[in-house]
Amino acid sequence: MAVEVKHSAVRIFLVSFAMIAVAGAVIFHLTKIQWTQGAHYRKLASQNTVKVFEIKANKGNIYSADGSLLATTVPNYNFRFDAMAASTEDFNEFIAPLCDSLHRIINKPAAEFETNLRKARAQKNRYFLIARNLSHKQFRRIKKLPLSNGFNITAENLRKHPMGRIAERTIGYVRKKPDSTLEGKGVEFAFRRYLDGKDGKVLKQKIAQNQWKPIRDVNEVEPHDGYDVISTIDVYIQDIAHHALLKQLKEYEADHGCVVVMETKTGYIRAIANLAKATDGSYYEANNYAIMEAHEPGSTYKLADLVALLEDQKVDTTAIFDTKGGRIQYGDGWVVDSHPKAQKMTLALGFENSLNTVMVQAVHNNYKNNPSAFVKHLENFGLTKPIGIAIQGEGIPTVPVPGSKNWNNLSLPWMAFGYGVHITPLQTLTFYNAVANNGEMVKPQFVSEIKEYNKTIKRFPKQVMNPSICSPTTLIKVKAILKNVVKFGTAKDLYSKEFSMAGKTGTAQANYAPNGGADKYYISSFVGYFPAEAPKYSCIVVVHKPKTTSNNYYGADVAGPVFKRVAQKIFTDAPTTNEISNINRTISKQDAQFNAYYKKVQDPNNILPNLKGMAGMDAVALLENWGLKVKVNGIGKVKSQSISAGTQVKKNTLVTLQLF
Repeated sequence: MAVEVKHSAVRIFLVSFAMIAVAGAVIFHLTKIQWTQGAHYRKLASQNTVKVFEIKANKGNIYSADGSLLATTVPNYNFRFDAMAASTEDFNEFIAPLCDSLHRIINKPAAEFETNLRKARAQKNRYFLIARNLSHKQFRRIKKLPLSNGFNITAENLRKHPMGRIAERTIGYVRKKPDSTLEGKGVEFAFRRYLDGKDGKVLKQKIAQNQWKPIRDVNEVEPHDGYDVISTIDVYIQDIAHHALLKQLKEYEADHGCVVVMETKTGYIRAIANLAKATDGSYYEANNYAIMEAHEPGSTYKLADLVALLEDQKVDTTAIFDTKGGRIQYGDGWVVDSHPKAQKMTLALGFENSLNTVMVQAVHNNYKNNPSAFVKHLENFGLTKPIGIAIQGEGIPTVPVPGSKNWNNLSLPWMAFGYGVHITPLQTLTFYNAVANNGEMVKPQFVSEIKEYNKTIKRFPKQVMNPSICSPTTLIKVKAILKNVVKFGTAKDLYSKEFSMAGKTGTAQANYAPNGGADKYYISSFVGYFPAEAPKYSCIVVVHKPKTTSNNYYGADVAGPVFKRVAQKIFTDAPTTNEISNINRTISKQDAQFNAYYKKVQDPNNILPNLKGMAGMDAVALLENWGLKVKVNGIGKVKSQSISAGTQVKKNTLVTLQLF
């Protein structure tokens, strides 16, 4: 018995010793881990339970000069559903009303929703996609629906243009490339440091089911919303320019074109439209051609000839040149007039009629022994280097320089009528605007101000690039000649006694060298300013590849009407005359129209007349005066009416008008 007790004691001792040894080993290893790897594991634990989340700052808006919203950030929501979050009892009770509500909000059949959600529950799907790209209004309604404990709604901010595709390429965009670096265009990209704001940070703790809650009531770093950018674009002028260009591109089935309107004194760009032809024949904002496309300008470049010659007093405007029948040979090349005139012409008439032979002789005869003097003027006019605008992608001008490898015996005569040089429309416009602005060259600008609510953060006043491109004497002569181009010269078909314009036509052949000129096409342009006496705006229009079947692809025919339409609409909106003569003079046609309209308004029986052909605003006023409700579709004149003419209508009756 004593031996068994002794053996039992030994076994107990051995077991206890073994347990103590194991415990010691565990403690030893825990201590070792604590000292050697403790920091690492504490960090992992912290990362799994506490995490810093980024709070995205709200991006600033872009506004037009007149306060219209051009770009803003709108949240879109993706809606997923955890089909296992609700109990079986709650799921079965509320699935039908949930699907019925989703049908009304998302406009899909309730039965389809119910089938999919029951299938998701059977498959234990905890992340079932219900809908993408929901609006904020839909999001707010969905949050109030039953079974919301299973909703997983994530927001994605999208940049929207409330005014549609107006100046789309100038407003621009910002996006991330696959390597996470940013790329973009236009105002959005150029002014992103103001628009983006600064993101904040918040510390959150994991609670359950991948749910996180803030640890403190305050953020680690508060987000700072982006500033608003006030662009120089005027929506009214932009709309005029866009549709005037679009009409002409369609009529001439052109490949692409652009129009830019600049405020003369400030350099603020009030309108810029860039349209290209799509495969289906429609036109859309493809590239910012006005800024990035450098091409041979043709005859609009002749203004540089004229200013240089007059400034150096090489010749006067009355100097006589022999056109030699409209063909002059220089080396292996021929300078040809598209519309030859009389054998002898003055320099002024040669410019007004865009005679290549006159302008080339004037430049070549006076600068052939010192071509660098002519190129020096081009530098002074800002035609040899980029303007340096804020928006990226500006095209680089190319001008042959004496002594360089691209200079030859044809360089000087060819550049005199706009060939062998490349320049963007905006660079050409900046030069013409300097003439309109009494010689002061100002930098084109697309943004006037940075604001935070009503507080101005930064202003962008006019920037003077060259205080005087030439003497006042030269300016007086040049302005008179530019005005005569419209009154008597190549643009005489654009002339109107109602308002004055000044400018220059241009028609350049492009792609004339390859295949012996088989792929040749034309670039039609017009650039100038208005009103001619006291310029308020300058404008350039460039159209590429107009159809040539009717032989009216010249700048005056293709680009000129766009310029006139823009000038006319703006001028009409802000007339420059302060006096009205014969204000009491009666106009019989106007009186007849008024009497007919007045008679309709006074109709006591409210018999609906035939409104077809009536101006939309007149038709609306007529019907509303009778106490009717009016719904209008389209713009322009009445095409059709929902209630037939001759019908007697009661007050508050709805009449729908289709305009065209």
